[in-house]
Amino acid sequence: MRRRSFGDFVKAFLAFVALLVLLVGVPFALATQIGWPLPSGAPSLDWLQRPITVDTFLNTLTVVVWFAWAQFTACVLVEMKAALSGVGVPGRVPGAGPSQLLARQLVAALLLVGATAASFAPGLSQLGQGGYDAHHKPAAAAAQQTPGLFAQQQEQAASTAAALAEQAAHAASPADAGSTAKKGATKYYRIQPPEGRHHDSLWEIAERHLGDGRRYKEIFELNKDRIQPDGSKLSEASLIRPGWIMEMPGDARGGELVEMPDEAPHVSPEVQQQIHDYAGTGDHAQGGGGAGSGDHAQGAGHEQAGGGASHDQGASHVSLPQQRPAPDTGHQHATAQHGESHSFGLPEALLAAPLLAAGLLGALGHRRRQALWQSALGSFGGGRRGMEPPRPTGDAQDVQDALLVGADPEGVRLLDRSLRGLAAALAAESRPLPTVYAAWLSGNGDLHLQLAQPAGKPPAPWQLGQDQTFWMLTKNDAERYEDVDTAAPYPGLVSLGTMDDSRLLLNLEAVPGIVSLSGREADRAAVFASVAAELATNGWSDRMTITLVGFGQDLTPLAPNRIRHLEDVEALVETMEAETRQRRGALGAAGHDSVLTGRTGPAQHTRWAPHLVLLAAQPSAEDAVKLAELAADASRLGIGYLVGTETGDLPGAAWEMEITGEGKLRAPLLGLELDAQLLPAAQQRAVVELFVQADPDQGPDGGPATTPPFLVDISEQGRPAVYARLVGPYEIIGLDTPDGERSALLHEALALLLLHREGVHPRVLASALWPRGVTDDVRDALIERLRTWLGTDPDGTPRLGTDPSGRLTLATSVVSDLDVLRSLYYEATQGKGVHSRAVRGRLLTDALVLVRGPLLADRPQGRYRWLTHEIIDAQLPLLVADTGLALAEFHMEKDRAEKAIEALNAALRTAPADERLWNELLRATHATGDAGRLRALAADLIGRSGARGLPPRTEALLDELLPTWRDGTAAAG
Repeated sequence: MRRRSFGDFVKAFLAFVALLVLLVGVPFALATQIGWPLPSGAPSLDWLQRPITVDTFLNTLTVVVWFAWAQFTACVLVEMKAALSGVGVPGRVPGAGPSQLLARQLVAALLLVGATAASFAPGLSQLGQGGYDAHHKPAAAAAQQTPGLFAQQQEQAASTAAALAEQAAHAASPADAGSTAKKGATKYYRIQPPEGRHHDSLWEIAERHLGDGRRYKEIFELNKDRIQPDGSKLSEASLIRPGWIMEMPGDARGGELVEMPDEAPHVSPEVQQQIHDYAGTGDHAQGGGGAGSGDHAQGAGHEQAGGGASHDQGASHVSLPQQRPAPDTGHQHATAQHGESHSFGLPEALLAAPLLAAGLLGALGHRRRQALWQSALGSFGGGRRGMEPPRPTGDAQDVQDALLVGADPEGVRLLDRSLRGLAAALAAESRPLPTVYAAWLSGNGDLHLQLAQPAGKPPAPWQLGQDQTFWMLTKNDAERYEDVDTAAPYPGLVSLGTMDDSRLLLNLEAVPGIVSLSGREADRAAVFASVAAELATNGWSDRMTITLVGFGQDLTPLAPNRIRHLEDVEALVETMEAETRQRRGALGAAGHDSVLTGRTGPAQHTRWAPHLVLLAAQPSAEDAVKLAELAADASRLGIGYLVGTETGDLPGAAWEMEITGEGKLRAPLLGLELDAQLLPAAQQRAVVELFVQADPDQGPDGGPATTPPFLVDISEQGRPAVYARLVGPYEIIGLDTPDGERSALLHEALALLLLHREGVHPRVLASALWPRGVTDDVRDALIERLRTWLGTDPDGTPRLGTDPSGRLTLATSVVSDLDVLRSLYYEATQGKGVHSRAVRGRLLTDALVLVRGPLLADRPQGRYRWLTHEIIDAQLPLLVADTGLALAEFHMEKDRAEKAIEALNAALRTAPADERLWNELLRATHATGDAGRLRALAADLIGRSGARGLPPRTEALLDELLPTWRDGTAAAG
């Protein structure tokens, strides 16, 4: 053990002298030299009117000094009590910031005398060690206030426990008969309460007492699921509470550890009893295997501790690898229980990024729907380009499947509703939004917000978390939230990775300065791409500006309205200087102290969108200083900076992170080691390809295709063996109804395959049917039952097959009415009907007859949720509207207005919002010559339009067909 140096004794002596002078010398001098400074009697009006003399001034100054002395004395007493009782972080004396800090340092230095004396006689603690029994094991209780998650380096505050000496020598526990005692006694650490923004973390404890923060896993395993003094249990390494007891590995050392509670006078009896009770819990109390045993001791190259090894004999010094489940937002997909789990070639990075995947999938679906509607609007001028989005292939197809498997739209919805609900509740109470540094999504779906500082009791159903700087919302409470009309309060939250089943979202715009990211260029690029993609597409923000510098030129298609690219740091500095000035002025003019207060109230939807800067290239020293100056006030203005650096040494960086080649995101000062969320270059290119293909203006084929993915033989010879009706109530013809509870799953699986004739990846099928996860054996069993149910064709070919990529495909003998509808419309407009008017009319009529209602109209509630990822809900109304318009045109060629009206009304039942159908209905009704019928239709259309009014094209058409329609509207108004 390290002994105190001569300098320590000098410091302790000087501290004693200083305390003696301040506590005894000052009042003695005041009493003997100046005397009683206050009047001997009650002051009168005459006394108040006397001139101010030197004596009066001295007496007044003496009163101030007496008050200062009393305050300092109180600080010394508070600090001394905390140090001797083992509480660790003392309470604050009101208004005594500098005085209490001075008292803390003097008391800490003074207590070194007693601690050093113990260190000179280590043999004393070993006297009588053979007489110890199982209830008197040597232990060490740590008591130091440590900077926890997101504590800034420059804000580190000295703790009273820094005065405690290194622990005395430890006596080895007697081993069981026939065993050998191992070096290193059991030690305990007491989690300390927070002070300001400082929080204890397992990483910091491991860094300080084990020499390596990454060994926090050993501490976690030693204490997992053991009953704590407050009755709760440690279940996640990232969430610990003040007052908890942590058993430490046997090689734990450190100058802040005290002697075992049974011998140390600095530990209160209450703490001694808590540690004594805690020592009787856990596996070691029954002679179990401890940290090194059980499931957590798996992994190649690591030796598993024997089942008979107890913690009393020394904990394992090896940081054992943990088997961590995939995404932790409540929808993760279980792997096979028999070692057969694999990704089928799908990108693992996206499979493990549920929020990113959900954002990309939602944005991609929106882009494809937008392309469909633009294509439909183009038909006004004869420019119809089809309604089938390009089918991705190769890497793009794998990435799309990974998005479908990994996405957690329900988690995004709950996060968005929870944050907006919190903002609405605070606004209703006229309370400002607290500054949030980070959000943790735990494995069970609970949401923990980590605040920059205590903000009081949160509004219900939120509750205080592990301390005053955590607000927590359970998943059950989050599910009760409804959509509210309020601005997104924390749009800058972005996923960084996972740690012990919890996903960390860092609030980039709240960081008090620059966040730096070091590591290899390729690894940094994967982190930057992931952050940029999630910010651009996340579902918990309204508006945002994302400026990319040094990378990401090709990411713009993900969100052209959000992402912008600058060429170099010089342009960035110029841009951000102007925006910083503008935002400061706007906040001042609005009377807000930060963007958070500007996100509530009448202006919440029009102002204060965040601006997040991602600078991948390392800036020069000069540019770094300029950026640091800009970032100094950035968190108040809603601006965040993430800057890459090769060396990890970036001037002005408030928080420093490092991405390793193994995919770990480390931030030692923040107490973090995450499994990083990444978007590698190959997957980034594939994601961008999906968005480019969906863009009608940039796609290689100019937008959606006109040829359906699967053409059915509509002749008599093409009668299918299995026919499924999807458009309307779900019916299957040609198969027996399966028995039992699996019938619903088989029907849903068949519907998914029928909507994807190109094939469905087995993992996509599993994630669609079991959003919360399923094992491989259960999935494979369902596929076999589905294959058996569908049967084989006459030639013996199974109707459910597998293509070379492993995707499930249906035989051409299995057909749906949607396939027939698409084929009939295609043949009528681009096939046989082009050259034969009679054939075209018959095909279009047959097609419209197939439409019996919306897609899968009678689907059970809670199932078929995967339809939210599909664009069939946009394709089907457009297909029906196109069919109705074509049939109406067919009848109007022969002036059969009534037949055209009948066809248009049939189409409107499925596509009631299609402007083209209403316009053609107005023309067909006008062609009947019945003015009253036209006026009634116009009035009905005006009533349907509501407050938003009629579209411009419809107004222009009414002006032509019914010039007096506005008079009727004015009269009605």
